[in-house]
Amino acid sequence: QVQLVESGGGLVPPGGSLRLSCAASGIIFSRYSMGWYRQAPGKQRELVARIISGGNSNYADSVKGRFSISRDNAKNTAYLQMDSLKPEDTAVYYCNAEFLRAYWGQGTQVTVSS
Repeated sequence: QVQLVESGGGLVPPGGSLRLSCAASGIIFSRYSMGWYRQAPGKQRELVARIISGGNSNYADSVKGRFSISRDNAKNTAYLQMDSLKPEDTAVYYCNAEFLRAYWGQGTQVTVSS
């Protein structure tokens, strides 16, 4: 059974930082491209960042220079370091794993507010 479990969300003031984690089980993690998506109320889910098995990554323009995606294949875990957070980053953040098919986590809420 495949599971992706996100953690690390919460309430943070503008300019603050959070680190999200996505722990995977039931897959050969190193084969999978790992991504972070987010969905704000009333908006479509959008890609935030993705890192492929080889380590190359790409980012949405809105988070470039502020967010950093990484992975630890030994721990079957992907991370999203989020710095200089803005109110518009408020959303539910979802972990995604893709290799022939896609799997999703349950999401973790990130709220940026003073």
